[in-house]
Amino acid sequence: MSSTALLVIAHGSRDPRHAATVHALVGRVRSLRPGLRVETAFLDFNGPTVPQALASLYLSGAREVVALPLLLTRAFHAKADIPAVLAESATRLPDLRVRVADVLGPHPLLVASLERRLAEAGVGLTPADRATTGVVLASAGSSDPEAIAVIAEIAREWRHTGWCAVRPAFASAALPRTQDAVRALRAEGVGRVAVAPYVIAPGFLPDRIVAGAREAGADVVADVLGAAPELARLLLRRYDTAARADAPLRALTA
Repeated sequence: MSSTALLVIAHGSRDPRHAATVHALVGRVRSLRPGLRVETAFLDFNGPTVPQALASLYLSGAREVVALPLLLTRAFHAKADIPAVLAESATRLPDLRVRVADVLGPHPLLVASLERRLAEAGVGLTPADRATTGVVLASAGSSDPEAIAVIAEIAREWRHTGWCAVRPAFASAALPRTQDAVRALRAEGVGRVAVAPYVIAPGFLPDRIVAGAREAGADVVADVLGAAPELARLLLRRYDTAARADAPLRALTA
């Protein structure tokens, strides 16, 4: 068993599909690395909370933890919420040392996960198929300019893999909305439009992406990334990078 545990920190949702999907993904991570202790915590709506999960790890003997934000972009949750909730545990767990891993995106394995979901939906299977299909890369959205810029850059880079167009869209906080991006591609003469949700688990905003895609008449709507094997491998890569960092583990101290 690895001496450094992995704590996956998800956002949480009132929608039970969210937690079920997160647990399925974490289960896949465990199956890929049987010797690693992997636990899950949520920022909101679901349990255990981050302080509860850290306390449980501590009481079971863990003294080194990699906290991994289950987030696709570095926005408010990664910059503020997670550091704050980790610091909250400081006074209770004076000997626990934690490294915080990078957020998941951007990374080629995420694009591979998107490709997998589109292929499962029946699009992009051949070069000719890709050349006549425009893709809407639909994310949850953020008010953080850095996060929005990352989504736009992913779309630009993904366009070079053979799709006739790839456009970013957002379910909240930024424009365009999914339905507007679908309609814009139609207006440009794109024959087939596929929507690829750039989200990990189902919930309110992913449902808004699907509703917008259907409202605008998208031909294909792929599934969320979910427990895709590429995503599970990416979690382990982020863990390994953090666990092997030259910098000393950061102690949670008051």
